[in-house]
Amino acid sequence: MSTPTATGSTWAFDAIGTSWAIDSAAPVPPVARDAVTAVVERFDREWSRFRDDSVVSALADGRAASVDLPGDADAMLSLYDELDRATGGAVNPLIGDALARLGYDARLSLAPQGDPVAAPDWRRDLSWSDGRLRLARPATIDVGALGKGRLVDLVVEALSPHVGGDLIVDASGDLAARGDPVRVGLEHPYDPTRVIGVVTVEDAALCASAINRRAWGDGLHHVLDARTGAPVRAYAATWALADTAMRADALATALFFDGGPELAASWDAQWVRMRTDGRVEWSPGFSGEIFA
Repeated sequence: MSTPTATGSTWAFDAIGTSWAIDSAAPVPPVARDAVTAVVERFDREWSRFRDDSVVSALADGRAASVDLPGDADAMLSLYDELDRATGGAVNPLIGDALARLGYDARLSLAPQGDPVAAPDWRRDLSWSDGRLRLARPATIDVGALGKGRLVDLVVEALSPHVGGDLIVDASGDLAARGDPVRVGLEHPYDPTRVIGVVTVEDAALCASAINRRAWGDGLHHVLDARTGAPVRAYAATWALADTAMRADALATALFFDGGPELAASWDAQWVRMRTDGRVEWSPGFSGEIFA
């Protein structure tokens, strides 16, 4: 996704394995930077499957069968329920072991360990209630379908008391904008020097996903169908515009599967997706521009 830089000040940093840029009219004050750093650290410590000391790692390796319920668990897992139903089970928060089997593991070995395997039945094995997050058997939670979007929303929330006026929070493809509208280019998944269209984001979020961003080996990438554990093949890139970054991120994932457009319609959200053969589809009433 090609992102404009707002006039004013940019604070750039790396977090959760990707690059972030916060554009604001005035420099982000130290108290706001500290608040953002604390939010990112807490989220990473709870949800990263790449950290040995994280909550999800403790559940994955059997050190714990249950843990204190993380603050974002209900919001994210309840949305996974909607994604699961909309895509016929293609989106599943227990996809982590299937990703690791194909080489997208905690060490980023990018070395497949065998044929794809389906994710376990998360409705059977995963539960959250009475202040606890529980797994019936060890498994790896991966919230990649919507987690980065959730963190973008949390960063905007942390900045809001300290940063007035226009604000853009861009986490390498997951973007939230407040204030004046910004035009954003939809990056061609096969040629990052081109865009396939543009869309205006105003007090909303735009999230993108593409199979070329985290790809390795012989046609492997990070967008898996949980029903088979294999990478999706029909679509190369998706974009979704919604009221929150978590919802936009969730839709960007759902749009790789049947049922994604219907879910977007139920949320009154706009979207674009490109097939692997180059054909482009978009939602009825899409407010942006798609280039021929």
